[in-house]
Amino acid sequence: MIPFPGMDISKMDPATLTLLGSGCCVMLSMHFTVQLVSQHLFYWKNPKEQKAILIIVLMAPLYAIDSFVGLLDIQGSKTFFTFLDAVKECYEALVIAKFMALMYSYLNISISKNIVPDEIKGRVLHHSFPVSLFLPRTVRLEHKTLKLLKYWTWQFVVIRPVCSILMITLQLLGMYPSWVSWTFTIILNLSVSMALYALVLLYHLFAKELAPHKPLAKFLCIKGIVFFSFWQGIALDILTSVGIIQSHHFWLDVEHIQEAIQNVLVIVEMVVFSVIQQYAYHVAPYSGADRAKFEKKNE
Repeated sequence: MIPFPGMDISKMDPATLTLLGSGCCVMLSMHFTVQLVSQHLFYWKNPKEQKAILIIVLMAPLYAIDSFVGLLDIQGSKTFFTFLDAVKECYEALVIAKFMALMYSYLNISISKNIVPDEIKGRVLHHSFPVSLFLPRTVRLEHKTLKLLKYWTWQFVVIRPVCSILMITLQLLGMYPSWVSWTFTIILNLSVSMALYALVLLYHLFAKELAPHKPLAKFLCIKGIVFFSFWQGIALDILTSVGIIQSHHFWLDVEHIQEAIQNVLVIVEMVVFSVIQQYAYHVAPYSGADRAKFEKKNE
């Protein structure tokens, strides 16, 4: 099969085939995302909610493009790959914060205007271990509690870029020993864990009210992208350490091959997530399709 005139796949080397396939996957991710974005722009009924949705769904193509850039310059320096990771993770921080804002919008909660619906006040929030070691195990829901949950998500939006700038600067200055790398890793994992914990608490508190908005599917789209990217990196580190991933190229060491594998996996996965987002962030609630379906069901 020849996808383009004059192109014979059978004569291509593995590297070129990988780039070609990855490029096609990036275009697929962009296609599905642009399709969804254009639908929301066409039915622009609730700017507050839909702005958050647009920022969230753009996460998949951004991850794909970022990984493709890393694949094109596979011989890049460690600082270069740190920069690419920082771009993805800083956007991830923004997405988590916007997801929290979207959930608050669904619940008609406004922290800035001190608006909390009476029917949700007074609910009991149960903190899990190890958070219960530092905070009361049970807390009554009020404006202060909801404000705290918001801060727990937004702290990651601040900490992530600050850490990224420091990491890149220290690498450029040649002052980046392993203990510094581990320190940043611990700080960032604690920060993102706190942000995700706030989202999980919110879901459990308002599962009934949020049910019509498919919050679990929406959250899993975000968590899935982050989860796969993170644990794949850990798995590839282990495979490299035990010698399963090896370099057979005099011009490319095993570290760069590991980066290439990670980038290819992310690019392929973003196609899957961009398709899932079509369901999780469907335009039906704004186009009137959901209302028409409900009315037809109750006739």
